[in-house]
Amino acid sequence: MPPNDPANRAARLNDWYRLNAAVTVLRHALTAPESGRLALVSSFGAESVVLLHMVSVIERATPVIFLDTEMLFAETLVYQQELTERLGLRDVRIVRADAAERAAEDPDATLHLRDADACCALRKSRPLARALAGFDGWITGRKRFQGGARAHMDFFEPEPATGRMKINPLAHWTQEDVRTYMEENRLPRHPLVARGYPSIGCMPCTSPVQDHEDARAGRWRGAAKTECGIHVVNGQIIRKGENA
Repeated sequence: MPPNDPANRAARLNDWYRLNAAVTVLRHALTAPESGRLALVSSFGAESVVLLHMVSVIERATPVIFLDTEMLFAETLVYQQELTERLGLRDVRIVRADAAERAAEDPDATLHLRDADACCALRKSRPLARALAGFDGWITGRKRFQGGARAHMDFFEPEPATGRMKINPLAHWTQEDVRTYMEENRLPRHPLVARGYPSIGCMPCTSPVQDHEDARAGRWRGAAKTECGIHVVNGQIIRKGENA
């Protein structure tokens, strides 16, 4: 395996940082010359403020990619604006679907009712792929406790299909870690969390969750679909909770 092979580099980095704190991993990713150009992809969702705050402390000029599907809750859009200003983020890039593609594939904004996967591809996956062009890696807020394929996730993951590195600084965090960090840093919560939305996506496809339900039970409720498709590698869906 070549020394600069992404898988080899990821293994080396995971070995070096396996006992380090999330902020140390993130600081390395943002400041090490070998990292290249990185972007934080944030949904500005229920737990997003943790990584956004860390980035604001380490390097506020880090590009932050926010996917506006044009079907988000109004509360999410307001929260995004408020956090951007409060944290002093200098390069938040609001990304939307290509207008021509949207007009051709979803002219009446009902594609989600007919084919939710196609809607996510149009409004999330393809716009993100375009936004990440030119970057050497991206930072996510995925965590092991979210289950599925994430249960054994490492800090650094190679993306063979793109050659990019995916960095997951919060991989080893628990829900209590997230709660504690937010409380200790007095960070504002997404307003919908208090109304029963522990996982927040597009308005038509997200509903409140009961206390006894899984946090993602309100996403595409009643459908077999559980993923938006952003974390797909080589055709395999990588389980996604909050993507930031």
